[in-house]
Amino acid sequence: MRTLAFASTFLVLATACGGTTQAPSATASAAAATSAATATAAPPRVAIKVLWTSLSGASSGLWTAFESGYFKDEGLDAELVNIPSSSRAVAALLSKEVQFSHMDGQVAIDANLGGADLKLFYGVTNRLVFSVMTKPEITKPADLKGKRLGITTVGSSTHTVATLVLRDWGLKPEADVPLIQLTEVPNILTALVAGQIDAGIMSPPTNTRAKAMGFRELLNVAIDGPEWPSIAVAATGDYLRANPTVGERFVKAYSRGVQKFKSDKALGTSILKKYLKLDDQAVLDDTWAQFSKYLAEIPYVLGMQNTIDAVGQARPEAKKLKPEDLIDASYVKRLEDAGFFKTLYGR
Repeated sequence: MRTLAFASTFLVLATACGGTTQAPSATASAAAATSAATATAAPPRVAIKVLWTSLSGASSGLWTAFESGYFKDEGLDAELVNIPSSSRAVAALLSKEVQFSHMDGQVAIDANLGGADLKLFYGVTNRLVFSVMTKPEITKPADLKGKRLGITTVGSSTHTVATLVLRDWGLKPEADVPLIQLTEVPNILTALVAGQIDAGIMSPPTNTRAKAMGFRELLNVAIDGPEWPSIAVAATGDYLRANPTVGERFVKAYSRGVQKFKSDKALGTSILKKYLKLDDQAVLDDTWAQFSKYLAEIPYVLGMQNTIDAVGQARPEAKKLKPEDLIDASYVKRLEDAGFFKTLYGR
């Protein structure tokens, strides 16, 4: 399958919404980073709620940080909350129901154009880690015309992917390819099996399960798509300003979770098994392998200009935005300058 011509897509996009064990060197590096992180006087403990949105391996770093006690190490009493779809996370942040949330760049742009003051400060994945999965008889993009394509909800990352790839293939979302909202990614596979849809946008492990069942991967967007802030962590500017140490402590804890997930396959797959409620070891192994590649090690939020350009075609007011209007890179930058990530990963 060819690489998508996303540059041209941006010019026409009309958005609808805004068994391996841990290596000794990795263990030593993580321990050294922990020691450095706790060498100074302990800051006051803070209770936080962290919202994760997608039932996929994209949340594995967060889950690992929580299960391993890394938030507690940073004086953060974290509670994890799940609300499907990042488009619904904005209200939870603005109502102060949660302090932090996974969110994609497009949702953040739409929210801030509507008057919110959200800041993306931790890049979880800077690729769109999704596949277009289809019935076996669909062998090329043109075969999708008149077929039903499953997404989670309008405004979600799956909707972003569907819009991007269909436009690039010369197909009009809804007019040529109806988009069927199914709330959760696993529901998309269920609907595909039942014949309720003909194709769907899926992330690991659901795309892995679909391939094992004989469905076709028409496109792997993580490989053939653009750099894009698919999943980042957002907070309100007000919260970050009122709690100036919490953002950096959050980045430390989350980053330790990502390092642990990447370096300890046995632990990583056990956490995926718990949260994804999967027992198929082959699927768990493949999900671990995929996200070990795509989770950011130095978690800057990347690809935001691509998203601004895309949103700007439908909402001209977005064109005045700059990536720095939406991103606070200060926490990651300070930690990088201090050698935190080099120590954490031993390189």
